[in-house]
Amino acid sequence: MTIGGYMPFSLSDYPGAVAAVVFLSGCNFDCPFCHNWKLIDPAGDPADRIPYDAVMGRIAARKDRLDAVVVSGGEPTISDGLPGLFRDIHGLGLMSKLDTNGSDPGMISSLLGMKALDFIAMDIKAPFDKYRDLAGTEVDTGAVRESIGIISRSGVGHVFRTTYVPGLLDDDDISAIERMVPPGSRFVVQEYRKPPPR
Repeated sequence: MTIGGYMPFSLSDYPGAVAAVVFLSGCNFDCPFCHNWKLIDPAGDPADRIPYDAVMGRIAARKDRLDAVVVSGGEPTISDGLPGLFRDIHGLGLMSKLDTNGSDPGMISSLLGMKALDFIAMDIKAPFDKYRDLAGTEVDTGAVRESIGIISRSGVGHVFRTTYVPGLLDDDDISAIERMVPPGSRFVVQEYRKPPPR
């Protein structure tokens, strides 16, 4: 597991909570609108790498001022060490949140089975027939569909999110995505922000 970034304080990443955010390097998507594109490479930028123990030490030192830790990326579920990270977060008495693209329902199920997650945010990139265009690579949309079902039935707080990318998505696409979200689950459309140049 490579940690490619750390944010010690956030009021916007975990609903209603003060959170730290850990960014894991490595992603199996290459979304053209990604703001964290430097985290796509699993090895990460050597200049940005932070040792695991250093990050956990910083979180432990501030745990009395935090409610939660958000694990984002990149795509966290491709990291084998993810269950251990969530165990360590809960070991500090903090809540945990996973940001995911939903491409690995097996890992999501495993984390839920070990009661490692208190909140999940899953990005739904597009209607399934447009997924490749928005994800920048071939995607097993069956796995994405499975993750939507697993998360919606989990009993854990969750939200499904879509970034409205001009020129790649339109209003009909947003309506189609909304129909993919099971009743009772929250769906949020995020405003597009131009990413930094690669």
